Amino acid sequence: MSGPGELSFGDEFRDRLAANLARHPRRAIELDGRRHAAVAVVVVDSDAVAHGDDPHPALPQEWGGIPGADDYPLTGSVAGTAGGPAVLLTRRAATLRAHAGQWALPGGRVDIDEEPSRTALRELHEELGLVLDDDRCLGVLDDYPTRSGYVITPFVFWGGADPALAPDPSEVQSVHRISVHELCRPDSPRLVAIPESDRPVVQIPIGGDLIHAPTGAVLLQFRRVAVEGVTERVAHLEQPVFAWR
Repeated sequence: MSGPGELSFGDEFRDRLAANLARHPRRAIELDGRRHAAVAVVVVDSDAVAHGDDPHPALPQEWGGIPGADDYPLTGSVAGTAGGPAVLLTRRAATLRAHAGQWALPGGRVDIDEEPSRTALRELHEELGLVLDDDRCLGVLDDYPTRSGYVITPFVFWGGADPALAPDPSEVQSVHRISVHELCRPDSPRLVAIPESDRPVVQIPIGGDLIHAPTGAVLLQFRRVAVEGVTERVAHLEQPVFAWR
């Protein structure tokens, strides 16, 4: 299967995602002294008008350090990217100590003796006020190792058509519904060379902005594996230098 095709939110799409994820030969990565984290890729429905706004676009002075940005029409905004099946994407609060203002999936560090799937659900509740049960999990993507010393395990959850969200302003500046069609744009992904690494930096174009790894890598594999039914690895894809800390 290739390409998103004509997609509509509902049982057929949920079953498609679950079947593709079940066929995926997932790769786990040993921690080797790194910390374990988990994130939630939450699939919801979206409306182009009701969910299409971006009240806090990144300003030009915040675009510094984005590799390859000279040949992309950056606006810092993801406005106009909702409509149909979508995933929840957050812009981190500007007051956070680490990665403030950056794009992220709900998630965080796995506590001692905590199952990673429970971490993803706990963080989803804490960040967005969304409560989901274990049976909403459709599958698991490959682990992704970050430059900042984490191994991230991404879980895909069925969030329901229009779940009520209550973002915690201390952690989340805004939350957006990014359509699956936007994830599957023909100009996505972008792979950009940087002098600091021999690995390509991955960029996922969303509206007038670029989503980088680790979030961009997870979204790319969600597209390839869950939506398109194609096995593609992403652990080798690089983060931009501003995300190494």
